[in-house]
Amino acid sequence: MKEENKISVVINTYNAAQHLEAVLKSLKEFDEIVVCDMESTDNTVEIAKRYGCKVVTFPKANHKSAEPARTFAIQSAANKWVLVVDADEIITPELRNYLYRIINEPDCPAGLYLARRNTVLGMFCRDWSHDYQLRFFLREGTVWPPYVHTFPEVPGRTERAPAKYKMLHLADETTRQWISKMNEYTDNEVDKKMNRNYGVGALLWRPLWRFFTSYVLKGGFLNGTRGFLQALQWAMYQQVLVSKIIEKRLREKRENPSHTDLPDPYKL
Repeated sequence: MKEENKISVVINTYNAAQHLEAVLKSLKEFDEIVVCDMESTDNTVEIAKRYGCKVVTFPKANHKSAEPARTFAIQSAANKWVLVVDADEIITPELRNYLYRIINEPDCPAGLYLARRNTVLGMFCRDWSHDYQLRFFLREGTVWPPYVHTFPEVPGRTERAPAKYKMLHLADETTRQWISKMNEYTDNEVDKKMNRNYGVGALLWRPLWRFFTSYVLKGGFLNGTRGFLQALQWAMYQQVLVSKIIEKRLREKRENPSHTDLPDPYKL
């Protein structure tokens, strides 16, 4: 196979042993698998080596998410094309075959958004939004911003792959696990969104909008009680994030009263 038609799969990991073996089994037909580990303390690295993966290490330090390590992981790959997979995502044979087929087409885009089917409370979601993620792209020139819930910056045209080719997201967190992760992720997002003009009004309208988006626009109601609980969680996420942003601004105003150019947290 020509070098330009080869695909490297990149997986960022930290204590990701739970689903990793199933994920690696779904990836065995790809040309290369790179596991970028952030100093796991479980047997993540052992599993990766057993499956013949190329393993590289990125220091965990105080990072709360994989995003700071994404660009390093991508550039550790050897091939022209990169597919980024989380350690709890299965790549179906249909999606794999589609990716190899499209990179041989003359008008292949530089990046593809792939549909992902999520799990909530023990069942795969039914929706019509497909949770698109920008996960397939040219390695050269692609940079991933170091903030949670961001997409890579791809040097060229991007498109959506057909929704029938899906990644299967196995993560099925309890409410306790979700709240713990929410706290870490919102901490990471505060600096990214400090320049947004969020005031007290955002404490109301952002959670309401996120609930409406998740439950109505994305078809969460199709999942019954599961979809309702998930929409509430995403509304809570926005309330916590905006609260942390406002709290940080208030602290900065109190500690630096001369900084009158800071946004007024109480401005509606």
